Amino acid sequence: MDQQTQTELEAAAFRRLLSHLDERKDVQNIDLMILSGFCRNCLSKWMMAAADEKGVAMDYDQAREHVYGMPYSEWKDNHQLPATEEQLAAFAAVEAAKNK
Repeated sequence: MDQQTQTELEAAAFRRLLSHLDERKDVQNIDLMILSGFCRNCLSKWMMAAADEKGVAMDYDQAREHVYGMPYSEWKDNHQLPATEEQLAAFAAVEAAKNK
């Protein structure tokens, strides 16, 4: 597989991941962090870092708007629930295990 084809496939997979996350707004970022070790905000940071590597101007808000499909404040107001005690405890346990 040539580099251009690989890049196109990776880009398509990333777009599908964003679409899937958009379809699953019920899945909270903390749940993603607990289960996978990354969330929508992580994807935003990775996108911003990739832009920086390529010399493309992109700030965190722009990256989050791309990942969330809307301004983060709007997404947060409409879709993000407060973390439960159980979620916070599970996240703390994952972080503690990671830091051992």
